[in-house]
Amino acid sequence: MINDSDLDSIDWSSMGHAYGPAGDLPTWLRNMASPDPEVRERAFGDFYSAAHHQGDVYPCTTASLPFLFAMADDPATPDRASVVALLVSIGGEAAERTDGIWIGPDGTASTAGADSSALIRERGESFVVYASDPDARVRGAAIAGLGLFLDDVERAVTVLRDRLKAETGTTERLLVIETMADLALRLPAAQAPAREWLDTLADDVTTDPDIRLAALVERARCAPQAIGDDTVPTAIALLRRITPVPEPDPEAKPEAEEAGERKGKGTGKETGKEKGKEKASGPCTCAVEPEPDAGVPPFVTAAFADLDRHGRVHAPTTRLLVAFHTALGGRVGDRTALLAEQLRSPDPATRYDAIGMVKSLVDRQRGDHTRLVRLLADCLTTRDAYTTAAAAEALGSLGGLAEPAREALAAYVAEHRVTHRPDAWASPHPLPRRAHQQAVLALAALGDERALPGLLTALDSETDVWRAVNAVGRLPQCAAALAPRLVSRLAEADYTREWSAVSPPALMSALADLGDPAAVPALADAVRAAARHKQTCGAAPALRALASFGTRAAAALDVVRPLADAADVTLRVAAIRALWELERRPENVVPRLESLLDEAQHHDRHGVLDILARVGPPAAAALPRLRRILSDATVRHPGDAWILVHAAPALWEIGGEAEADLVVRSLLTAWAGNSAAANKAVACLDRMGRSAAPAVPRIQAALARPDRSGDPWGRSTAQDEELQAAARTILARFADLTSPTGPTGPTPPPPGQ
Repeated sequence: MINDSDLDSIDWSSMGHAYGPAGDLPTWLRNMASPDPEVRERAFGDFYSAAHHQGDVYPCTTASLPFLFAMADDPATPDRASVVALLVSIGGEAAERTDGIWIGPDGTASTAGADSSALIRERGESFVVYASDPDARVRGAAIAGLGLFLDDVERAVTVLRDRLKAETGTTERLLVIETMADLALRLPAAQAPAREWLDTLADDVTTDPDIRLAALVERARCAPQAIGDDTVPTAIALLRRITPVPEPDPEAKPEAEEAGERKGKGTGKETGKEKGKEKASGPCTCAVEPEPDAGVPPFVTAAFADLDRHGRVHAPTTRLLVAFHTALGGRVGDRTALLAEQLRSPDPATRYDAIGMVKSLVDRQRGDHTRLVRLLADCLTTRDAYTTAAAAEALGSLGGLAEPAREALAAYVAEHRVTHRPDAWASPHPLPRRAHQQAVLALAALGDERALPGLLTALDSETDVWRAVNAVGRLPQCAAALAPRLVSRLAEADYTREWSAVSPPALMSALADLGDPAAVPALADAVRAAARHKQTCGAAPALRALASFGTRAAAALDVVRPLADAADVTLRVAAIRALWELERRPENVVPRLESLLDEAQHHDRHGVLDILARVGPPAAAALPRLRRILSDATVRHPGDAWILVHAAPALWEIGGEAEADLVVRSLLTAWAGNSAAANKAVACLDRMGRSAAPAVPRIQAALARPDRSGDPWGRSTAQDEELQAAARTILARFADLTSPTGPTGPTPPPPGQ
């Protein structure tokens, strides 16, 4: 147990953590050993939040290690498993920070990563003891440490082999196999003995199928280049053996009744198997989300519920299969075959967890995903609201790629309104309500007007209306029914409040997307009201919405003109944009835009450049400035892709063919520097016609990529689909340049990614 005098002898206040001086560390460490579970939970939470914030390792974290080991070593410690898990987490993160000096969030240099890693590895044998503890939770927390902290390869391999023989629990045995792979990946000398052991386990037909599958997956993770044509079929066969076909459940109840009975029960993370009250053939369920707090904006509550939901794991094989998909990487065919098996599994937990893996594949890899989309559509059923909600949410995120599921979504929404209730969007039962809403939103994302009844229910009932507002803009053909409701809500907006159930900017954006000019007076009134309360975050979006109507919103010019000289730069840029779109008089906007090129910063400057592009040749006076901006950005700030992809289109739209060389070079530089800038670059190249010829090799290379982006955060699935469509249009224009015998000859390597 912790020695209080040793704990008090350290000057904790001289050290810092994520939120300031670390004087609170002694209290947290003592409370981790409290007999009160709530006190312990709060102490661990505080430590993770501050002294191990997002994996960070501070000097105070290092100073805590002897005390954490003291608690882990003491059998009387109430929750030793959590202490061991914390040690493993600190050690694992510290191992990533051992090279040189680490600069902490406060800007100070620290060797805490290297110091913590060295201290924990000195105590590597402690994890051998923890991994043999009578408490399965302690063993489960410690096993990963065997691969992270033992540097003697022979010793580590022997301990792990013995551990597999000694363990009887499936979870612990799978952890041992995973840890052997981690060891091989960390220490090259462990590769040969680890792979030999994994090969033996994977190929032994007398071994349990879950162990064989784990060995197969971890072998693939250690050596993805050795994955053969039979690897995935073998894994599928093992998965079928692990998941027997269940018997039908004659007591299965309709989703509404089931949701009502479950309301308030469970922890929110327990599966049907864990509760032991549902057969495997029943729906995959978790406790429903708690009713929202009246003092918290509903979209904030929903965001936290989403985070909690997306962190759930329902099937024991899920962790293993996620690792397998990671090892398979760009083998889209193999991953599709495996996911198809998962989505058709008789086990509802396996089916549910596969949905997130499908989304991950589609988000990162190009290809024909029709088969998986149709299998997601098969998950839409009124018998399982929990899985239906996840499948519909995934389909809604896929944009046009969800087209093969259109009719299934429409059929589900229609059937649900009959079997559950006509106003299913506003159902009092949380699970069916969320399932219906996600299906309606997915239909709306496809521009399908069969989503209209649900959206109207939302707008008329106040139930999750913020979700509907974010979707109604996809149905401009239904503007006559939708726009008046949005206008009414916008008229009631309170610009003195920081939060509201539906944000005025969301209403303004939706009205702009619907394109009904009857909304112009309401938007003009919104500009007045927001400006009167000095709410730029309300006035600027209203001005941008007015601009989307062009000259049809000319009646609002009296509201717009005074704001074109507003002191707030963001408001001024939005007003100048509206001024141009509403009256199209260059003399009223070009001088203002030129003066803003120096004054505006970041996104405001980007907005100025975009307006200049809209003005076109009448903004010729800005050409010298635009050339200087591009030259300066290329030479002095080559990493600033965004200024390039905003300034280059402006130069092209104003100067035309004479500026083509600089424009193309700037766009390609931006694209090479930041893949997220690709869409704007390609959109401009598309408008350039034959002048974009120098970019053809880069466009060919981009279209040939099997993955969606060199940067996983660069583009969404929908944005990448748009990029591919624009790229194909451009290449079709240059058929003579892109043919094998065309005048360009061999395609040179593209710059950057």
